[in-house]
Amino acid sequence: MPGETAGAEPAGTTSAGLLLAAGSGSRLGTPKALVEFDGERLVDRGVRVLQDGGCRFVVVVLGAAAVRVQGAVTVHNPDWSSGMGSSLRAGLGAIPATAEQVVISLVDQPFVGPAAVERLIRAAERGASVAVATYGGARRNPVLIAREHFAEVARLATGDAGARPFLKAHPELVVAVPCDDVADPADIDTPADLSALRARSDAAARAARPG
Repeated sequence: MPGETAGAEPAGTTSAGLLLAAGSGSRLGTPKALVEFDGERLVDRGVRVLQDGGCRFVVVVLGAAAVRVQGAVTVHNPDWSSGMGSSLRAGLGAIPATAEQVVISLVDQPFVGPAAVERLIRAAERGASVAVATYGGARRNPVLIAREHFAEVARLATGDAGARPFLKAHPELVVAVPCDDVADPADIDTPADLSALRARSDAAARAARPG
């Protein structure tokens, strides 16, 4: 439910997670947060990935669909239809003061797992204030942003751009974190995308079975 909390803010939190899940999924035909993938809603999968990757506190930004999410704080973005920028601003505003940085993830990338999140956090521990997962050298998601940059990221986030304007404005800050070997940024925009990724997941599961 909008504004739902998941208990007290944990002491000693350094990395928070932010899952952007507000869209209506217009091309897919249903809000992506509600889609089931491998028997799990994408929104629950996204929260689990952030937690397992090292984020002890997770914020989920919702909009088109009111979703009850376990283990996370939910924030309703009434301006979700304006694009990702408004959701990013809403989410950053809900990150607890104890968090030194936030890992921003998208709800529609089911092959981005905890290992990618963990790599970004390790980069922050080595001194990075901005870290971006890369695949084949291209910047994708997730993205880590240190608290000192929250205000500027929020100010520059307009329309559907999200954190991109900030990253473009400050290339000197960006640490690329290769994640090709542990994740895949393929996203779900259409029913065909969903079918293809489900088929890939099923094939991988079959290949992993003994015998």
